[in-house]
Amino acid sequence: MSRTTPPRPLDVEALFPELAAYRSTTTRLHPRPGRPDVADSSVGGPLLWPADEPWPVCTEPHSPIRGVRPADVHRKRQILASAWLREPNPGPTDEERQLLEQLGQKHRLQEAAANDPLPLIGLAQLCSRDIPDLPAGPGDCDLLQVFWCPFDAHGPTAHGMLLDLRWRRSWEVAEVLTVPPQPQVVGSEGYVPEPCVLHPEQVATYPFAGLLPEDLCARIDAWEEALEEAAQSADDHAATWVGYQYDLSIPPGWRVGGFASWHATDPYPMNCRTCSTPMHLLLTIDSSEWDGGSGSWKPLEEQDLPTYRSARPTEVTVGRWGELNIFACPQEASHSHRWCIQ
Repeated sequence: MSRTTPPRPLDVEALFPELAAYRSTTTRLHPRPGRPDVADSSVGGPLLWPADEPWPVCTEPHSPIRGVRPADVHRKRQILASAWLREPNPGPTDEERQLLEQLGQKHRLQEAAANDPLPLIGLAQLCSRDIPDLPAGPGDCDLLQVFWCPFDAHGPTAHGMLLDLRWRRSWEVAEVLTVPPQPQVVGSEGYVPEPCVLHPEQVATYPFAGLLPEDLCARIDAWEEALEEAAQSADDHAATWVGYQYDLSIPPGWRVGGFASWHATDPYPMNCRTCSTPMHLLLTIDSSEWDGGSGSWKPLEEQDLPTYRSARPTEVTVGRWGELNIFACPQEASHSHRWCIQ
């Protein structure tokens, strides 16, 4: 079933005609639980990975490794999903709670295993035929595969994330790796995606307000403040008002292309470290498809679904319930990617 973004509450270009010059598109991926095939675009699904090519690994030290087992993570989610759908008494039983506690226990690897290269988790696979806003890969590559390390143990702080993005030509893969390696344990359950099929939808998008010309940004701020004051003066605690950031510019959820949101930090330059070219947003990985502040983007087909059971289909968590923005060089797709968490 396709997913359709509702029309925006207001015509933002009618309010601010200058925004027409900044309009772009982004492809909302709308990942939803399913059984993707190895050749499909997906989140957490099987990847079109050659049987004769080494699987990506993390070689940085992770000792001592202590975490939960991926199979236990999936099993725990299955139990909880079934329990909350149970009628007339939703929620886990005492027996299930005991099992959930066991599944949530952390396991420590032996020192020898902890020093071995750690298999990365295949997070997503995106094919250009499915996703209009996916930029061209190096040469004539048509498939982007995204991996990450399931531990926060990287970078200058030794608490950062490690990503590995691979472009390839799908037609060159003959024999596919059917049983890829996986880490024995993961540092956080949020690193383990549930298999999801994608329902790509291209929508209009506009830049983060703080990156617009100063006078236009000031007018948008003043307009939002007036709406808020009007709602408060009406003494209507149930009233909601439309906001540029959460209703009119940048959609929530997993998406490809468009503009990055900088709602958690001030915007800062994301220039290519190889050629200094300003980078473009490639992919956003979000902890939620929508929330209380961005509910206007909830697909028409899912208006009746409760947020707590439907807004997190991938079960991926970025940082403290944030979003991961990955940037690519528009001049040369083979240059190293950059990313930030918002």
